[in-house]
Formats: sequence, C-alpha cells, structure tokens
Amino acid sequence: MKVYVNGKEKTLKEGATLKDAVAGEKYVEGSTVSIYLSTEKVTEVTNDFAIVTSQGEMVLHLYDTPEAKLFRKYASEAVGSHVRWANKELVAFGSFPTDIKYSAEAGMYRRFECFFSLGGNDNQTTYLMVAKSNFTKAYGAGAGRIGKITVGRHLLSLVKEGQGIVDIHPVVSETSQDNVIITKDLSQPLEDGYRISTRVMVTLKHESPKSAEHFLIIASKGYINVSEGSGTFMGCRDDMDVDMDAEISGVRDVGQVMVRHAGVGKGHILFYRERRQVSPDLNTAGEVTDGMALMSRAQAGDIIAVETDPPRIISVGMTQKAGAAFLAKYGVKQVRTGDTSDDAVIVDQGPEETMEALKKGEVETFGVPREQIYRISITTDDEATVHYFKKVTGLSHKSIGQLKTQFSFPGSPMVTFYGDEPRAQNLYPQEPFKKCKKGEIGVTNQSRPHHGLIGIRLIDSKQYGPTGEEPYGTNLVGKFLGDLAEMEVLDDEQIIYITEAKL
Repeated sequence: MKVYVNGKEKTLKEGATLKDAVAGEKYVEGSTVSIYLSTEKVTEVTNDFAIVTSQGEMVLHLYDTPEAKLFRKYASEAVGSHVRWANKELVAFGSFPTDIKYSAEAGMYRRFECFFSLGGNDNQTTYLMVAKSNFTKAYGAGAGRIGKITVGRHLLSLVKEGQGIVDIHPVVSETSQDNVIITKDLSQPLEDGYRISTRVMVTLKHESPKSAEHFLIIASKGYINVSEGSGTFMGCRDDMDVDMDAEISGVRDVGQVMVRHAGVGKGHILFYRERRQVSPDLNTAGEVTDGMALMSRAQAGDIIAVETDPPRIISVGMTQKAGAAFLAKYGVKQVRTGDTSDDAVIVDQGPEETMEALKKGEVETFGVPREQIYRISITTDDEATVHYFKKVTGLSHKSIGQLKTQFSFPGSPMVTFYGDEPRAQNLYPQEPFKKCKKGEIGVTNQSRPHHGLIGIRLIDSKQYGPTGEEPYGTNLVGKFLGDLAEMEVLDDEQIIYITEAKL
C-alpha cells in the first residue's frame, strides 16, 4: 500500500503500522504524529426552508416559536397551494388543512415575516401569509410568527394570483471536515492513502532576525514542548528569558508563528490556530507551511518535532576548515579571525543570527586552539541555577560559552567571573554545601549583595564556595574538568571558553 509521509510517497507492506511509516523519516521518539485519514462531508439541517414558487426560490428562516414547529409539520401540505390574494400589505398562499386552533388575538407583523391565517376561522382552509409591510391585525390563528423571508424577497412583488408553491424543503448545510487523528502510538495500523505528518515545518521571516533566531534556538533540539493548546493557539514556553526588540508584526492569521518581545512572558512562542488582530507585543517569526493538522490539534504536554526553513546557520564548535564548508552550503562567505588555522576551533561567530548572516552573505569566525577550550559538567538539578549559568555564558544557545575574568591571581583559593546581577535576582538559595571541593563551579545567589557572580573553587573548603561566599550564599552549578593551574594565572577581563561537549 502507499502512504504519504511529510508529503513524500512511501510504499509499505499490507498491515504496516505507523512505526514502519516513520522509519527513516524526520521523527522524534515520543513525539506526537498526525494521520490524515480522509475529508468527510458533514451535512447539517438548518433552520432555513426553501420555498420554491413559480417565479423562483425564497428562503424562510424559522424563529424558535410554536408556529415554526407547526410549519415543519405542515410544510408538505402547503406544497401545491397557490397565491389566494396579493396586495400591498401581504401575500397569502393556500389553502391547506391543519389542526391549528382558532384564536382571535391580533398579531404585530413586520415586513417579510410569515404567519398562519385561518380562512373563515376554519383550520381546514389555512393560509401561509407573508407580510409586505408592518401592520397589526387578527387572522384567526393567533399572534404567533413562523419566521422571516431572508432571501428572494423581491419575488413577493412578482408572484400573482394563480401562481403557487412548487416545493418546500429544508436548506441543508454541507461542509468539509478533515478526518485527522493525532497519536504517539507507533503500533497504529495504516491503510492505503493515509497522509502522515511527523513534524511541523516552519518557514521563518527574514524581516524578524531576532525572533527567527529565538525560534531556531528552541527548535535546535529537533522538537518543541507544547505548553498549551487552546482554541486560539498552540504555545511553547521553553525559554521565557530573552531580550529582543520589536520587529515586524501583523494580523495573527492561522498558521502564523509569533514571539512575544514585550510584557510578561518574553520569548513565549505562539502558533496561531485562529485569526486574531495585530498585537504590538508580538513579532512575526514565521509561518507553518506543512504539518498544520498536527499544529492545530496538539495539546499541552505533547512533544512536536519541528523543521525550519532555513535551518540554523551557526558554526561555533566547528574547526575553521569545517566551518568554511558548512557556511558555503548556504552561500555564506567565511572571514577567519583569531587563530585562522584549519584546526582552530570556532568559539564565536558574527553575526550570530541566521537571517543576518544570510542577508550579509558573510560571517566572521573567531578561532582559538583546541586546548584553550575547557570542559565542564553540569551537576546540579536546580533548574533556575542551570538556566542562569547557561544564559550568562551563552551555553543556552551554542556549544561553546564564554566567561570573563573578574578576579584571579596566583595562590588564590578561587577565580571569579562576571555575571548578570539583574538576572540573578531570582537565584534562591540551595541546600547549603557541607564541603566545596576544588574544581566546583558556583554562583552567588540572591541572598548576598554580589548575586550573580560566578566562580571556580581552586582548593577545598568547608567555609567558602567558588565565589568566596559562605554555604548559604552559594549555589553550586557543576565541575570544571580542565587544568585548574591555568585558572590561577588568568588576567583580569580575560575571556575563557567552556563547553560541555567533547571536542
């Protein structure tokens, strides 16, 4: 049988499952997948009735009244009846038999409204009346109204005595509805013709380089976490600690991908499912160009695989030689700085934003010898502290981060690096350490004046942490795995490069 995976035709054996279909495709384990089964025609009986006359068709919209229910009951009886009389005030179609009870109550009728009338106060000669002007009068069937002519009103001036009702039938609404399921179950059986989306494809906007880069960073792991799935949008809150300016914005149309740049929740990514007006606090980062069924049905807690056009263009972590080849694939020229040898490792790239690099057509890649990049490991489970450390060093969005030396001298028990004091205001104290071992990396938490300062402990201590604070003022982050002797001879303001990866 044949199925389609992300728009690509694939031939599978009969009895194949979703696991067979996603093999070799862009798929993230545990992510949600959409399966498009078919387009169903959904029919719905409305409150509208078509009254077909000799002159054409009118549409009667029924009110929610007892008389409207009677019309449904006797509509077939009125078929074949003729215009009994027509004047400036009304048109009367009839007569036909009903069991409507006589009432002398006068009704107030507005133009184009319909009601029943009993000829000679006899329900065996019932008429369907249509008002051509506003008036109040008693016609023997009470004051109730059936509904109002909404389409074909001009026919009321054309029909003449002797012409009649050819047919009356309900107006049926027919709409198309996608028959789609979303699932994580790879044992889901498939049938011929099924269309499967394993990922959402997002085409990014060149006019919003910062917002696009934020999205590229979040999606660089191959997926996003769905934080909410409302009727209006699907949201992702993977990083709510970003700084960016206003970029292009517009109507939040279906499929638009927006990033909040102002207000509470900066960095919030929203995939719109319904059209909404312009919001000045949201930048347009891109739009969903494939996988709409998956985007429109994902719920909070789902993992959604994401692919972007263009992909992120970042060469940090590559050698100068590999970086040149990588950039050339996207038509971007490399300008080497720092250590320009082929084997030097790129620790910085400018511009860093993909859209700016494409626009400029070239980037500078700053290289250093491999031995000048120090390995670290993150050991704490404290998410806030890890988030802070990675944001300050740049490890939140690239494989090699940087620390700028604040204080170092030979024989010192520690070396300290600049942090970000405003960002550190929410660094609440951890459980105080019993002993801080040499090589441990720590941050001064918000209980101390110099909160945010980062340090590496160079000798063991039970009294002081990596930044010289007592245990309660210290949040431990991880472990420095390089040569600690090199940390004793750093110059003030000197930048060192760190990574969690094996180079």
